[in-house]
Amino acid sequence: MNPSAAKETAATRLRLRITSAAESIVRSGHPWLFADSIHESNRDGQPGELAVIYDRKDRFLAVGLFDPDSPIRVRILHAGKPQTIDPAWWRARLEKTLAGRRDLFDAQTTGFRLIHGESDGWPGLVLDRYGTTLVLKIYTAAWLPRLDEILALLQEKIPCERIVLRLSRNLQPSAEKKFQALDGQILSGSTPDARVIFLENGIRFEADVLRGQKTGFFLDQRENRAEVGKLSRGKKVLNAFSFSGGFSVYAARGGAISVTDLDISAHALESAKRNFALNQNFPGVAACHHEIVQADAFAWLEKSAAKFDLVVLDPPSLARRAAEREGAIRADEKLNSLGIARLARDGILVAGSCSAHVPAAEFFDAVRRAAKKSGRRFSELKTLRHPPDHPVTFKEAEYLKVIYLKFRN
Repeated sequence: MNPSAAKETAATRLRLRITSAAESIVRSGHPWLFADSIHESNRDGQPGELAVIYDRKDRFLAVGLFDPDSPIRVRILHAGKPQTIDPAWWRARLEKTLAGRRDLFDAQTTGFRLIHGESDGWPGLVLDRYGTTLVLKIYTAAWLPRLDEILALLQEKIPCERIVLRLSRNLQPSAEKKFQALDGQILSGSTPDARVIFLENGIRFEADVLRGQKTGFFLDQRENRAEVGKLSRGKKVLNAFSFSGGFSVYAARGGAISVTDLDISAHALESAKRNFALNQNFPGVAACHHEIVQADAFAWLEKSAAKFDLVVLDPPSLARRAAEREGAIRADEKLNSLGIARLARDGILVAGSCSAHVPAAEFFDAVRRAAKKSGRRFSELKTLRHPPDHPVTFKEAEYLKVIYLKFRN
């Protein structure tokens, strides 16, 4: 990637010195440098330029992408011995990232993550594949001045029909004003006529790549959807916070008698109907009774008297910030108590959390407390974390956790 994109030269390159505590954090491999950790800079920095970080003895420490408007002021690209960040460096990094996915999936899975942000060495950037469509999601303005170089690199290395740009909500106003970049913009190729269809373990799903949540689908739950499919034969299944019905289609293909999709969003439930329709070629899906319930999941679970053999609880993040952590844990315990109350004899609870501010151990303990308070005998089947195309290399990147409990009465 051409360093001229950020207008830096060797003579005028942005130079930063940081606190001793921050030095230790950067040396440990953490990819974020916060604004309050910087105590000296040679000049003001611009979005996307390379910031070179030096230690107290004026030795090279790291280099990263500068974002003057973010609390995360520098997203670290490289730490250790100095390296030249040039087009060859970027090309090598992309090749290494793609090589890590090369043997993960066969032709029956065409929806997966190609670049997982910081944990793949691309801080604040995600790239998902849905069949022949690539979706580039950006979480920091530092990448916006470099869009042309990113686009050229992706087109060189990844054959595709189109590339779609998605922007985090907080970036959208400034991205349009300063860089003429829009959420849902087609960077290359044609605009899709409808939602993009892709395969996951042979199942067809739609992804709303232009306006849908995240990049259009929750690819990170692939392994848990497959597990639910294995557990569903002969069962009545409730999929709470169902979104577009991913767990439900797997359950139906796996032999579920009935599946109930519960979500507050009519838009999401319409997508769930379409995903069922896409998979009528599977005998299990064609035979499964599919019910749609539009309601607040907490309220419905509390009022309903219905019983199910398998309950999936996969809510959106209940803690958007660290200050909400304790409240989220209490909400998790309450939600799972409500879910357990809906379980028939010998039922299975599948409880998930995507709240990065709630550690896995605390979430699992909250679910176990709910199980113990139910007074029912239960055993723990398994816990699952991040799938291999969503690697995790630092604490703040840990968000996904799912626990499976089997109740004996």
